[in-house]
Amino acid sequence: MTRMVRAAALTNYFDVAQQVGLNPVTLLGEAGLNRTLLANPDNRIPVSAAVTLLEESARIAACPTFGLRMAETRQIADFGAVGLLVTHQPTLREVLLALIDYRHLLNEALSLHMSNVGKHVIIRQEIVTDLPGYSRQATELALGVLARAGSALLGSHWKPERVLFLHEAPEDLQLHRRLFRCRLEFDSEYNGFVCNAADLDYPCSAANPALARYAEQLLQTLPKARDRSIEAEVHEAIYLLLPMGRATVEQVAQSLAMNVRTLQRHLEEQGVTFSDLINTVRRELAVRYVESGQHSLGHVAELLGYSTQTSFTRWFKNEFGASPTQWISGEKNLHGGH
Repeated sequence: MTRMVRAAALTNYFDVAQQVGLNPVTLLGEAGLNRTLLANPDNRIPVSAAVTLLEESARIAACPTFGLRMAETRQIADFGAVGLLVTHQPTLREVLLALIDYRHLLNEALSLHMSNVGKHVIIRQEIVTDLPGYSRQATELALGVLARAGSALLGSHWKPERVLFLHEAPEDLQLHRRLFRCRLEFDSEYNGFVCNAADLDYPCSAANPALARYAEQLLQTLPKARDRSIEAEVHEAIYLLLPMGRATVEQVAQSLAMNVRTLQRHLEEQGVTFSDLINTVRRELAVRYVESGQHSLGHVAELLGYSTQTSFTRWFKNEFGASPTQWISGEKNLHGGH
């Protein structure tokens, strides 16, 4: 199934592309898109085309902050009907829950997860696509848009303690500091924010319960999320929770609002087990982490749920036909293994 995103995701692409000296029309065409398609923000375009466009634009322009430049001028109105709903939620916590419920209307590749850890809340945000490699520009665009929304709704009361990025830091952090206004952590285990839990319950001044109800009714008339198998839902949940050390069958079932027995029954009906899906996600993340070279092998082992580097190395060699060090040195093709 091709994942789709609203054309609004590329709302200001032309402006940013021209600012960094690119020809946006040519690059759109190479990505299989055109200006007419983007004219209506509610048009649906393939996520793969949008991600490819952003990555290629950043590469050609030698601009590692291309996605973040696009995020800097985004408005909640760019969310369309979902924007009306989130604007009138009573707290930021309710805003995030609404975004989680209706994220398919914005971007079918967008994964959001909110978890309580002591006095903090971790807001994990990822772009999960079928493309090989890591989508740095799409990731920073999504994180930047969420930061802009938080600032618009709460003003100075939007104050995450940290913003985390899986990728390495660019040489110039000026734009990151201006947009996020909190501690920046690169080469992290996941992409997202760490906030004080109490801050998420600060009231949003623009909230209007009547308009929130109206927006909810309006959204109910829009297309539902296209049917996704429980296998796909569990895969996404594991992808989000594994680097945080929380990808147990109990935690995944809880994140999907079902009990463990029901989850396992659904997976059995589709001929797959939870351990199968854990292994699939481990393969995907292992390639990402090892290829990036940003983490020690011991840390990669920890992120993938292995207690020792030795057990991780044994698993990796069994899966890919080479040890991680052989993989890093280029002795094996990135898509080898079985």
